[in-house]
Amino acid sequence: MRSMVEARDDKPQEKSARPTRGAGWLAKIAPGVRNLVARRPETPDNLWVKCPDSGEMIYRPDLEAALWVTPAGRHMRISPPMRFRYTFDDGQFEPLDSPKVLEDPLKFNDQKPYPERLAAARKATGEVDAVALAFGRIRHVPAVVMVQDFAFMGGSLGMGAGEAFIAGAREALKREAPFVAFCAAGGARMQEGALSLMQMARTTLAIQELRQAGLPYVVVLTDPTTGGVTASYAMLGDIHLAEPGALIGFAGPRVIEQTIRETLPPGFQRSEYLVEKGMVDRVVERAELPAVLGAILSVLMAGRRRAA
Repeated sequence: MRSMVEARDDKPQEKSARPTRGAGWLAKIAPGVRNLVARRPETPDNLWVKCPDSGEMIYRPDLEAALWVTPAGRHMRISPPMRFRYTFDDGQFEPLDSPKVLEDPLKFNDQKPYPERLAAARKATGEVDAVALAFGRIRHVPAVVMVQDFAFMGGSLGMGAGEAFIAGAREALKREAPFVAFCAAGGARMQEGALSLMQMARTTLAIQELRQAGLPYVVVLTDPTTGGVTASYAMLGDIHLAEPGALIGFAGPRVIEQTIRETLPPGFQRSEYLVEKGMVDRVVERAELPAVLGAILSVLMAGRRRAA
């Protein structure tokens, strides 16, 4: 964490014979000492990350080494490239292109035009849309992996995300490989109206094509997975895994409480609660996911070979 002396020295200083405030008394003792205490330009602004649960400030390199899992156990949201590196063997993977779709078909405009929202999301995440695809090996098993990025407009399901999911499923068919989906979404994208809702049916049909070919479809539910995504491809897997503490459901707890006017039980809609109710097969720590996925895919693919 930057020192108080460093924090005061963030703004450019005008040339002056007087010592600067950031190192005033030190500069009087030794000329040029300001350069020793000045903030280094390569020091990132986000060197420390606050845990949402405990409030603890965590050194960023330590958090990265822990796969972005805090000491309190919070599995923080991560980007698609980071998810791919953590999932595939040796962090090696082949990025797959997503199909291009018509943007802003409804000419939607709320507080700002839809194209501006898309441009802002792309600049912030570096992704084209909420879904990214890659091919690689998970514990030596070739697999196509889809990752939904909640940082891209809440991971909302629109035409771009729907087409990417379908492209991932068809790539799995082409390569005769299993398809793994890491889901994270707040629901359908309102800026695309009914066109976004159509993706629920279209992705369901893509999953049926995988089933007909005898290829495994495994879902990993991450925080949060809600709305139309939960009502479609997030709950149609052969196996459903979930990261600890992930919020999983259709509507959020607050909306449900306001609707039924009752207090929900502790942990309601969290992955641990849903395992008890049979909605999720297993809760898996992020560090264990590659090994667990590899074992599952190996067994399922062995069964497919025997059936063939």
